[in-house]
Amino acid sequence: MSTHDTNQANNVNTLYDGQQDAQFQSPYIDIDEWREEPVRHRYMHGGFTGTETRFSFYFPLEENYNERFFQPVNPVQGSENAAQFQVEGIDNKIGFAITSGSYLVETNMGGASSDFTLVYRASAAVALFSRVKAVELFGPHRPYGYIYGGSGGGFKTMSFLENTTGIWDGAVPFVIGTPMAIPNVFTARVHAMRILKDKFTGIIDALEPGGSGDMYAGLNEEERQALEEVTRLGFPPKAWFAYKEIGDGALTVLTPAVMKMDSDYFEEFWTIPGYLGADPESSASKARLQYRTTISEVVWPRRQGTSESTSANNMGVDEAWKMLTEAEESIPYFKVERLPGGEAYLDGAFIRVVSGEAAGLKIPLGRIDGNVVTIGSAFGFFASLQSLESVKAGDEIVLDNSDYIAIQTYHRHQVPSSDYEVWDQFRDANGEPLYPQRPLLVGPAVAFGGAGSVQSGRFQGKMIVVQTLMDESAFPWQADWYRRKVQEHLGENLDERFRLWYVDHALHADTSSNGALNELHIVTYVPALHQALLDLSDWVERGIVPPVSTNYEVVDGQVVVPPSAADRKGIQPVIALTTNSSKRAEVSVLESVHFEAVIEVPPNTGRIVAAEWDFEGEADFPVKAAIRHLNEEGSQAVVEGTYAFSKPGTYYVVLRAASNRNSGSGDFYTQVPNLCRVRVVVK
Repeated sequence: MSTHDTNQANNVNTLYDGQQDAQFQSPYIDIDEWREEPVRHRYMHGGFTGTETRFSFYFPLEENYNERFFQPVNPVQGSENAAQFQVEGIDNKIGFAITSGSYLVETNMGGASSDFTLVYRASAAVALFSRVKAVELFGPHRPYGYIYGGSGGGFKTMSFLENTTGIWDGAVPFVIGTPMAIPNVFTARVHAMRILKDKFTGIIDALEPGGSGDMYAGLNEEERQALEEVTRLGFPPKAWFAYKEIGDGALTVLTPAVMKMDSDYFEEFWTIPGYLGADPESSASKARLQYRTTISEVVWPRRQGTSESTSANNMGVDEAWKMLTEAEESIPYFKVERLPGGEAYLDGAFIRVVSGEAAGLKIPLGRIDGNVVTIGSAFGFFASLQSLESVKAGDEIVLDNSDYIAIQTYHRHQVPSSDYEVWDQFRDANGEPLYPQRPLLVGPAVAFGGAGSVQSGRFQGKMIVVQTLMDESAFPWQADWYRRKVQEHLGENLDERFRLWYVDHALHADTSSNGALNELHIVTYVPALHQALLDLSDWVERGIVPPVSTNYEVVDGQVVVPPSAADRKGIQPVIALTTNSSKRAEVSVLESVHFEAVIEVPPNTGRIVAAEWDFEGEADFPVKAAIRHLNEEGSQAVVEGTYAFSKPGTYYVVLRAASNRNSGSGDFYTQVPNLCRVRVVVK
């Protein structure tokens, strides 16, 4: 065992720029046991006396231990056991850590608190105490420590490393935003989705292989402006294939924060020139709905097999209950006398109670089914269960979408500093905003509240950022913004401590409710994340320099990468697939179709180890492809296939391939994938 910095391992007090944190003086362990799933490990659970901070440690067998720990950071604080709920598949944090010879550290980051710095102070205290336990288990040494997190956890990961010293040796933030991300990435997207709701079929077809490539074809002026606006702001157009799935993202949950910080906006949007809603001919004004109706019954869901209602007439309660699969059992729903007809825009609308004891109450609208109106999931930001008790049959309500329409162009009124070039579209030739501006930039305030600081780019240690090129929520250019912040401090030494790797064909969350759709369009970025953690540890511990950053440029808000792996760099393989020597083939039923792909791996990043076909669009990839390597390193290969379609239709044939830093295909956690698609029209 090494003995570097053994004293720090035995020091429970957290250090922040030389200052001890007195809040974390008395750690305790209340569970210490061996567990067999998902792999044998020693589990410890505990906390700090007098605080709400809790933690979990997962230690490997001593003979497998490599003197390091990985510490995942969740987007929101609250659970020190999150890893225990993901023990299958590629995103098995416990399995990855243990099999790589590391122990895993988890914490609830102090729980809910008005002290925004608690998230990194508590996490640092837990990291330091984990070293104490590691010394007890494995002898004197200082374990290396690496922190990683995505989305909101990415904000936290950067903040943790920037605001502490001597705690973590490196970090891997992934799918990250900027301080201006919230709520603007969602507002622009939802604005476009409202206006383009009937045009996505054509947009998607144009962007698919063998399409026209012109996603603006057939759009009117307003539709074109909305699509261009969100594209220049950074939304990757190829992600529109999943527009139904991605929906409004976190906007309905974020709206309450904006309403609290800038309540006047939601009135001024409809009354002051320069805001879209003040124009009576705008689509915003035409889509606005303020529909008055009356509650005929307040229904409380079944509790222990019974139903409760404020009405004596309980007919149809069971039928209405069946649709409440997503509602909590303690939240009521309303039956109403009438509802708006036609294609009323009710996304993100509110239920405003305007009469009775509950007059003035504002409740997010969930769903409408027949004459049943449910309460939205964000209701807790606006109303308590106690206040809902005062809603009665006979109360008048207004279904109102005014606030949700208003927030959809909020980004126009949040023009930040000039280093956010994607906002240049909202500036005139002199750099002045084209639209009225709000007195507060909401994004940085939200970022500070979630992470305890706003990213500065100044940190000790080393960092590898993993960002996806089809991220619909953390637009790809945002990682470049952070790279430039880091470069402001590191200058010519940037490459000695920082990497940015882009992963193509991956969305933000890396999961989806529609697996078949996603399997045919995207790959998982988790293996690249795992490889980044291993490369980071080699970089810190052994001085092994990781693969260079991805080569790219940002053009009008879009991150553009070279077509070849040799020029693109990073660590992901690149596939060039053709059908009958083209991106599109038109054939007859049962006619043989030839497919050929060239697969490349960036220099010194591994070997092509797997390739598989999906011809029929079933997303099961049933045909394993024969890989013909073109060089000894296995970094270039050709894959060919032939197929005949038995029915007419349009098919998108997908080849999915993967590379691995090791020579074999058995390294489950670090097999980095990519895919490529071609179109076959069968007549």
